[in-house]
Amino acid sequence: MTGKARDSRAPGRILRANTLWPQSLWIGIICAASLASAVIACGLGSFPSPPAETLRALVHALGQAIGLHMGQPVDPALSVVVVDIRLARVALAWLTGASLATAGCVFQGVLRNPLADAFTLGVSGGAAFGASVAIIFGLAGGAAISGLGGSTGILPLFALAGALLALAAVLALGRAGSGSMGNMRRETLVLAGIVVSTFLSALISLLKSLDEESVASIVFWIMGSFQGRGFEHVRLALPYMAVGLGLVLWRARELDLLALGEGQARLLGLDAGRSRLWLLIGASLLSGAAVAVSGVIGFVGLVVPHLLRMVIGAGHRTLLPASAGLGGLLLLWSDVLARSILPGGAELPVGVVTALIGGPFFCLLLGRNSQGGA
Repeated sequence: MTGKARDSRAPGRILRANTLWPQSLWIGIICAASLASAVIACGLGSFPSPPAETLRALVHALGQAIGLHMGQPVDPALSVVVVDIRLARVALAWLTGASLATAGCVFQGVLRNPLADAFTLGVSGGAAFGASVAIIFGLAGGAAISGLGGSTGILPLFALAGALLALAAVLALGRAGSGSMGNMRRETLVLAGIVVSTFLSALISLLKSLDEESVASIVFWIMGSFQGRGFEHVRLALPYMAVGLGLVLWRARELDLLALGEGQARLLGLDAGRSRLWLLIGASLLSGAAVAVSGVIGFVGLVVPHLLRMVIGAGHRTLLPASAGLGGLLLLWSDVLARSILPGGAELPVGVVTALIGGPFFCLLLGRNSQGGA
């Protein structure tokens, strides 16, 4: 009996050993690619720099930051372009992509819907509405926030507030339809998100019709861009991203149980409603902070988790960090294309680039899945 039990447990141990190593290898590859891409991306643009010179400028800046002398002095012009301008933009693009992909992974797991993302629960619509209000009232440019180590437009805070208020409205509607916060059902949350998102879209259209001079600014912001962003925007979004990431990683095991279905999760002793609430709050903090500093960027939170599930499986303790790394990598290179593909220093909105890349790719994934299901 003991021998049979030992034999029955052995395949499980072998399976875990065989699956964890490729997953760890994928995460290592993504991390290495992110570091290499950050160095290369800091040297690309209208003022190009070879990777060796770019790396030397970054190492020199790091040495100055920690009070050490790191090699020969760097050309001041190169240091300004690589460190002060591009490094901040690269860091913000990676953090935004990581946040959107992680949030999309959580939304898809909680709602058990592979097409779920920040749009499903109205979080992106709330951020867009908050930013539109700031633009309409002329608060997007001159106002400043003290205590951030620099001058930051008030627009990101309005966008973040709009995202959190939209989530609060969705949760309130979900509670009204389910009787209590702990008994909210995923179907009710999806319907509430659609209602809130549609209502906010109508309000944005109303704002644009009331102030035609602000239409161009609102439309450009909604399409998503990192143009003009700096380290102050990184400092603004990073605390919210860190809290949101901590929440979802803390509840990663519970996310696996929710993916089995609410009935099965409750049989295993999980308070499904409470776990769903914490996961939604964490994912909304991630997506709200990302949208607040970048505008509305689609397809990152939709495509990345879906692709990684096909490669490394559906275990969220591995899927969440892998989604963060690949999402950051995707948006980093999308921003490089957005700022370098047009001549004369002109830029495309990065949301346009992600849509052009993600749309056909996601259609291909859906086509392959439907053929496999048939």
